[in-house]
Amino acid sequence: MKFIGRKAELAKLNTEYERNGGFVVIYGRRRVGKTTLIKEFLKKKIAFYFLATEELESQSMKRLAGVVARTTKNSYLQKAAFTDWLDLFQVIADYKPEEKKVLVIDEFPYLVKTNPAFPSILQNAWDEILKGSNVMLILSGSLIGMMQKHALSYDSPLYGRRTAQIRLAPLPFTDIYAVQKMPFEQAVEQYAVTGGVPKYLEFFEDDRGLEEQLKDAVLSKSGFLYEEPNFLLKSESVTAVNYFSIIKAIADGNHKLGKIAGVLGQETSALTPYLSTLADLGFIEKKTPVTEKNPEKSRKGLYFISDNFIRFWFRYVYPYKGELELDNMQIVLDEIRKDFVEKFVAFAYEDICKNIFADLCKNGAISFVPSRIGSYWLNDFDGDTEIDVMAVDHQNKRIFAGECKYHAKPVDVPVYFALKKKVDGVAEIRKAYPGYDVIFGVFSKSSFTQRMLDAAKDNTGLLLINEDHLV
Repeated sequence: MKFIGRKAELAKLNTEYERNGGFVVIYGRRRVGKTTLIKEFLKKKIAFYFLATEELESQSMKRLAGVVARTTKNSYLQKAAFTDWLDLFQVIADYKPEEKKVLVIDEFPYLVKTNPAFPSILQNAWDEILKGSNVMLILSGSLIGMMQKHALSYDSPLYGRRTAQIRLAPLPFTDIYAVQKMPFEQAVEQYAVTGGVPKYLEFFEDDRGLEEQLKDAVLSKSGFLYEEPNFLLKSESVTAVNYFSIIKAIADGNHKLGKIAGVLGQETSALTPYLSTLADLGFIEKKTPVTEKNPEKSRKGLYFISDNFIRFWFRYVYPYKGELELDNMQIVLDEIRKDFVEKFVAFAYEDICKNIFADLCKNGAISFVPSRIGSYWLNDFDGDTEIDVMAVDHQNKRIFAGECKYHAKPVDVPVYFALKKKVDGVAEIRKAYPGYDVIFGVFSKSSFTQRMLDAAKDNTGLLLINEDHLV
């Protein structure tokens, strides 16, 4: 798969490269593209790239010595027996001292597992050797909990050394769609499964239909993604049954803390630590209505699975593991055919619409400066008063309210009238943003009726977004 997007991340890395003593921490879940980003950044630079593994410390030193030997073209180093990390770092610092060099330690947590003192060793190396030697240091890792603890937290010996950190997220839909050669509808359905994780996208790049791709990559016992959520959770040492049960409850449509607790037969207070851990690791997220001034303290917070693939897996794979183990794939295919588009893709489409709206604002197609983009609901996400996309522009005192329709037929004017009625009927919105103008938007993957097009012509406060562009 070719390199896609990451313009902001590359720009940040290049900014750090230009400074004296750049020290960047890059972290994010597995398969999200950290190594690919780093290798793209390293092009045309003097670089020492070291990928740590779960092996003896002496073997790690030997492999780093090999990296240094190949980069410096010093074959002696390949044969040298290093017993001290500092000696290796000194060789890197001494190589072409007048030129900028980049040292990358990828999967840094593995070195910490092998030697818990390694963060202290690296702190000493940075302070005494690397910082003043024209070296940029990059630490990268997929074990988010360990990266936070050993590279970012106040208790880490490395605290205060980094000059920047990048938490790498999956690619947004618009970045992927911009380079894809496929219809919008196909791209949306694929994204609803992969969630923009680059590694997952590799399994959906051929010209076959989505169902055939799912059979090979996800539903087959030998498929690469068949056990993926298990691997992700276990890699973070999150093995308790509670974690799986919580994610499954959310995947089944229980978003309120009370509902999740009710399904699991537990007190809400008992679940809070588990939810917090899952959120820290990026598996779930707590969302609040855009109108909430203090989201962290809001009682309207709802929990959602933040990863599209994990949501797909818990909806269509996990409940049918017994059947799939017996090679009975048909029962899952029947479930997918029954409600995949209407219930699963349509939900993912709402987040895609938020991404499309943000992109249109950024590109100047829509004159709106959003300070926050999200959704709105009155009491419960499943209630009648729900606004799919809501954004606030404090600079120009405007709010945006959008409706997302993943329908086969062109969208007609009643959708706009219903949206307007919802917004007009919610006093909370007016109270939160007094004097703000309202801009309405309707998103559609199947265009609009002529009546809707005419309504938009007559009303500057109504925007129509078809696929990824403004009509």
